[in-house]
This record gives sequence, structure tokens and C-alpha cells, in this order.
Amino acid sequence: MSRIGDMRGLLASSIGVTCAAALALPLSPPAAAAPRTVSASALPPGDAAAPAAPDLPGSTQSLPLVPLAPDHRGSTTRTPGALTKDQGLPRRDVHRFSLVGVVWDDPDAELRGRVQVRTRAAGARAWSGWRDVDTHYGDHGADPGTAEYASVRVRGATAPLWVGDSDGVEVRVHAESGAHGPASAQRAGRSLRAVPPAGSRPRLPSGLRLELVDPGRAKPGPAVAAARSGPRHAPVAAPRAGAAKSRTPRGTSDAAVRLTAAAAAASSANADLVPLGATVIPALTRRQTVDELRTLAAADPAQRQRATPYIGPRPRIVTRLGWGASETLREKGFVYTSKVKAAFVHHTASGNTYTCAQAPSVIRGIYRYHVKSMGWRDIGYNFLVDKCGNIYEGRAGGVTKPVRGAHTLGFNTDSMGIAVLGTYGTTEPAAAAVTAIARLTAWKLGLFGANPSGKTYLTSGGGNLYRKGKKVRLNVISGHRDGFATECPGRQLYGKLGTARTNAARYQGR
Repeated sequence: MSRIGDMRGLLASSIGVTCAAALALPLSPPAAAAPRTVSASALPPGDAAAPAAPDLPGSTQSLPLVPLAPDHRGSTTRTPGALTKDQGLPRRDVHRFSLVGVVWDDPDAELRGRVQVRTRAAGARAWSGWRDVDTHYGDHGADPGTAEYASVRVRGATAPLWVGDSDGVEVRVHAESGAHGPASAQRAGRSLRAVPPAGSRPRLPSGLRLELVDPGRAKPGPAVAAARSGPRHAPVAAPRAGAAKSRTPRGTSDAAVRLTAAAAAASSANADLVPLGATVIPALTRRQTVDELRTLAAADPAQRQRATPYIGPRPRIVTRLGWGASETLREKGFVYTSKVKAAFVHHTASGNTYTCAQAPSVIRGIYRYHVKSMGWRDIGYNFLVDKCGNIYEGRAGGVTKPVRGAHTLGFNTDSMGIAVLGTYGTTEPAAAAVTAIARLTAWKLGLFGANPSGKTYLTSGGGNLYRKGKKVRLNVISGHRDGFATECPGRQLYGKLGTARTNAARYQGR
């Protein structure tokens, strides 16, 4: 059944200005069959905060597509009331944006066809050439049977495409035969319609809209400035025992007192590592990381037996505050699974034209697209990596914790998703990005005793490769395509995963 959600009025809730204090969650929640949700309202109250700083500016323009017919110049013209297999928008001036995508009403429907856009850079006269938008994005998402999957706000969507600062757009969507069928059983667990017979008149999903995302223009802070120069930096000492229990962590930054309650909650989820309001989680040496692991495990008796010397040095991670997440966009609270047994590597399929200085803006754009346009509770990935090797915190809930993501449909339980910004079907990923995957997995998988070069079993939640309930043997570091029939993470990036596994195991001391 199609589900039409009004995305424009998605989140209009009021957030108070009381600053929440440190959230002292254990390294992972107690083992349980069902995921656990932690509400931001459960945080202990802190001192009254100063007036909250406004969220970073940003917006989403949502424009309905109309029937089109090609003209003699190869552009598009509107044909009101005409029966056509093409939809789109003729050239038009719009408010500034940097990321585009197309959404439709029914998340069970697959857009079988071609989506192309061309844009005009802000302040310029010339238009770009036509660029293809990846239409196969239904394989990213929450697991069947979860509240996020079943939400009436969820929509079908293409991948987002980064186009840079623009103020003009043109889009065309061309249907292929058999279009508008169910997504090849990829949304397993719902009632799916039969695939239209071959030769049937091409149709497009209903409710097609063009989403133009302005990620906002943040003032470059320490995290962004550091990202421009790469991930190198000096390590810092491991936190003292008991630091995670403090209501207001020592060294709380001046920015912390200006956080909204939602931003304070997201920052507090990392209070066992850094002060409230931190924009960066610094790297540690391997010895410091082992000491930190023992400290974290000691705070939770149930985790003491999991402490292991096989863990890589903690890498530098830019926090959500560091890349400028507007925390009032996402749903409140955090959802956890039991552990992290595997990592799925993705590419964002958003193009490779961004610079490393633009990476935080790209992430803000994807975040807004996932939440406002697609109806997810938060950005889908647990971590993101740019072409310079910088690592970014993804879905809120704490980088050491088993946060349930929406990245590999059917396999979000007991896993984490790492997305490399860019498209890597024919383009080889930067060596720095592959190294970042190895360093991140060596550390995060090490927190849960997983061997990056080993195998593990995960239970499928339903998809187009494995039925719901099937136990599947997978590489601990897998590509998205290992759990779902998809091109993600692209042939070139997928080919580098063997190197990432070997190096991650070496970083763990195996």
C-alpha cells in the first residue's frame, strides 16, 4: 500500500533550552533480543543554559514533477495533461541549493528508468551537462519490522547527488518498460504487487518530487579547518576512570552552554570520550586505546570479559557538532542493537566533485535528505569517510555504542554502516579513504572483540538476497552488495575491501 507522508511538516516540535548533562551509557547495552531506545528526556537535568544558539541555516525545496516532452534542442518542455512516460521540470531559477534527489510516495515502488539533472552554478550563466542520478537507493534503509521502516513518513527515493552551490535546475525522468513495479522484493515484509508484464506501458511512481537541499553555510570551525589539512594530529591522553559518570564532564567547552537540548543529548552520548560540546574526538595511540577500553569496560561489569588486546588505535573522529548537524531535524532519542559483529561499507553515490573542505556540507545535505525528504529518523550511516581520510560520526547515539543504523536493508542488527562520500563504480577510491576504513574498523570492531579479517553470522531481516530469519555467513568487513543485490559500494571500492581487512587486522595487532 502506498504511504503518503507530508514531509514538509515533519518536525515542528519545540526544543527547550535546558542543557542536558553527560549521558553515561555503557560501552554496549545489555544483550537483548530487541533493540533499546534511549530517550533524550531521560537525561539528568543540568544547569540552566544560556539562550540556545540557532541551528545552522539550511532548507529543502520540494517541487512536484510534471509531464514533459523533449524539444528540438534536447531540453524539456512541459506538456500539461499529456500522456507521457517522462516527467521532470524545465529550466528554472530556484533558491540556492547544493544537493538534489527525487522522491516519490510509495517506498515499496521502484523507479525503473533514468533520472538526469543539470544545474547552473550560483551567480553563473552557463549550465552544466546532464548528470545521472542513481535510482537504486531502496537497498539503503531500516530493517523490515522496525518502527523506522514502518513509519508513514518514509518515501521512495533516488540517491542524493552533490552538485555544489547552484541556483538553477532542470530535471528529466524517463521510465523504462515495466517501471513502477515493486522494488524486486527489496522491501521484504510488506505486501508487494506483481511485477508488470513485459511490454506494458512504462509508468513512473506516483508523487514524484524534486528535492533541492541547501545544507547551510557553517562558519569553519576547528573540526572543519582540521579536515582541510587532513586527519593528522597529535594524540591525547586517555580519559581518567570515572569521567563518564560526571554530570558535567571536566573541560566542558564554552560552546556546550549554548547547545540546544537535542544537541546536548547527541554530544553527551560521547561523554565517555570527550567533554560536552566537543567537535572532534582525538586519536589515541594503541596503548592509550587499550587503557581506554579497560576503563570503559570497568564502568560496566557485564562488559569486563569483553576487554581484549586486539583493538586498533582510536582514530580521529569529527563529531556531529563538528560537521554541523542540526539536531532538531532528527527524531529524539537513540536506538541501539546488542553488539557490533560486522561493518558494511557503502558509497554515498553522490558524486566525486566535492572538495574535502566541502565534506561537512555534503554530510549535512545527506542528513537533511535522509530525514526531511526520505522520512528516516536520522542519517542512515553510523560513520562517513571523505576522500582525504577524515572520519565523521553519523547516526547519533555515541561512537563507541552499537547504534542501530539504516544502511543495509535486512542487516542493520548487530552491524555498523560506513559510507565513503562519492561514487566508486569506475572511480578508484583515494588511498586515504581506504586507510580510514581500516583504522575505523580496527578500533570499533575491536571494542566488541571482532576480528576484521574473520567471518561472522548475521540473521537476515529480509531482503532480495536472503529471506527473513536466514543466518548468513559474511565477512566481518563486508560490502553492501554482500547482504543485498546492489552495485553499492561500487566495483572499485569493493575491490579495496581485502586491503582494508588485512590492514585493520594488523592495526589490531593480529
